Amino acid sequence: MDSGVALMGNVGGDFTYLNISAWNDEATEQILKPRLREGPYPAQDVRRRLYGFVEPPSHGRCRKALDSRIVLLRSRSGTGAGTAAFALLAERHGERGVTGLDAMVDLSSWRPGSGRGYLLQGLPAASARSLDDVRLAGLAEALHGAGAHLVVTMAQDARLPPDAGRWEVVHDAPDPHEVAERRLRLVAAEELLDGSQLDTALAVLASSAFTDYLSAHPLPGDAVELAHGVGRAVGTSAPTGPVLSGLLTGTEEAARSALVQARHSADKVSLMAAVALLPGQDRTVIEQFAAAMRPLLGERAAGSGEAGPQEDRSPDLLGASLADRLEAIGARLLAPRSSPADRYRYPVQPIDFFGRHRSVTLLRHLWLDFEGMPEALWGALEQLRYQPGLDVAAGEAIGRVLAHATGPGALTQLHRFASSGERWRRRLVAVALGEIVQHPLVSGAVKEQMRRWSRSSVVLRCTVAETCAGSYGLARPAAALKLLDAVLDGSSTELDAKLRAAVSFALGALLTEEDNHAEVLEAVTTWLEAGRGTPRHTLAVHVIHSLCLSTFPRPGTHGAVRISLARTLERHPAQGLTLVVRGLDDPATYEAVAEGLARVEADPDMFRRTAFGQVLSELSRTARHRRGVIRFLLGRHRDHTNASDRSDVS
Repeated sequence: MDSGVALMGNVGGDFTYLNISAWNDEATEQILKPRLREGPYPAQDVRRRLYGFVEPPSHGRCRKALDSRIVLLRSRSGTGAGTAAFALLAERHGERGVTGLDAMVDLSSWRPGSGRGYLLQGLPAASARSLDDVRLAGLAEALHGAGAHLVVTMAQDARLPPDAGRWEVVHDAPDPHEVAERRLRLVAAEELLDGSQLDTALAVLASSAFTDYLSAHPLPGDAVELAHGVGRAVGTSAPTGPVLSGLLTGTEEAARSALVQARHSADKVSLMAAVALLPGQDRTVIEQFAAAMRPLLGERAAGSGEAGPQEDRSPDLLGASLADRLEAIGARLLAPRSSPADRYRYPVQPIDFFGRHRSVTLLRHLWLDFEGMPEALWGALEQLRYQPGLDVAAGEAIGRVLAHATGPGALTQLHRFASSGERWRRRLVAVALGEIVQHPLVSGAVKEQMRRWSRSSVVLRCTVAETCAGSYGLARPAAALKLLDAVLDGSSTELDAKLRAAVSFALGALLTEEDNHAEVLEAVTTWLEAGRGTPRHTLAVHVIHSLCLSTFPRPGTHGAVRISLARTLERHPAQGLTLVVRGLDDPATYEAVAEGLARVEADPDMFRRTAFGQVLSELSRTARHRRGVIRFLLGRHRDHTNASDRSDVS
């Protein structure tokens, strides 16, 4: 019995026992997908990235340069170079043929593994300086031999050696008007706008106010968001004027201006911070955070010697309504809906800013530009109890901010939540790290942090496992499995329950993508061969029991994809057979594997799909040196013989 309660005396009426420790394990088990990957991109990812793609003026030069196998694509941030790179490689190798590379890989010694399109986004400045013509020519020869191509994106100010010019192409952003028009026509093709609505939307797009906006904001992302706003307004017969004003409130200038105007009001600053840090969260969560932050802002102001405004008039005992307070900071209550982030549904009323990017820009300036503000934000977060979606919303917001932070200690502020006993706080850090690592300039620091934590306390190792259960792990599954192996190599000879749950969750997250199944099965099989009673062995036994007797992850636990023994033998016969052989040979898993095999054999459809006759032949071939396999085959033979004898008697 892990926990309980003892009472002395009589209990009159009902008694409710609240298991406080169970609350500490609550978290939002939403698995976020990565934008950048170190490995093969799923076809649907490539397809989604190329949705609405408009060829930039430099695309023809890139095609010609790629005939030499390598393109070094120089661009300014946000101009669509990454999308153009995907288009170039998908054109040569198809949607399933694009593989991402680690930005820190040494291209002077790297060589392609197969005939695919390789993409490295965000080449570091130090790496760029080492890519002279001789090294690039050698790499191009290797790419040609493998039937592969390589596109590298790099910043505008990256410096290449003088003799590397023939491999370089300067990326030009596509025309924003073409991007917006293309997006609107795709919306109409999907029948989300009819013909007359499309004509209206295109006319709005061609009006002077909207063309002026695109001239001042020419990035492809600006054009896509403008088209999205216009299409939604026209499709719902709403006025289109607020589309521009909403986009303009998300600019850097608007964010700075809003903070300056609110600087003397603790209520406005705390409410701004709440909406920026927790966009889309329920009004109760926003109000709780703002209430927790107000006194912290007072302490911060007192510590810096700033005096708050003096009020001569009588206090307003009622105060402004939430709607009025939100309007004062450019935010609003959205329509009530059902909560999508928990196991059960309940009504919520989200709050967000009018402008789509206002949360991002406001929080970044608030966090990075004002001394002591991060401590106040963390302090207010610490006072909140778990609410579904809170950890994901705050984690993504903090990750976007810290991706722009500087200095060697930028990630140390995550430690206070990473080492927490409450799972939702560790999950917040996991989401934040998954966001930060997708920015090439800081990805190396995140990976080093993960390496250190994977060899630290049990709680920090839980945070590492939680981080692997999301965009971080899906972007680099092989590295994630190595980290999970490391977190199971702690000083304790027993597997902590929280750590087992975290690693199991991470494995389940990796299994949401079919391409990772073989690697996960191989890792579990390897862990089974660790010494009995070790954390690795215990975790493997847990997975194999679930896999053979029902599914992994188990029914009732989070996981969009569940694998069973039958599915494993059908889709990954080599890994499945190895797992069965090792599982039969281990006393801790023998019964579960034997029962799972019996169920497969007894079901005609599973028998056919798994080619079970071939499985039995392979087991017979390996039986000589495997006592568990011999035991299973003899037991199966005995059962079949007994069943045949009973049939003859009847």
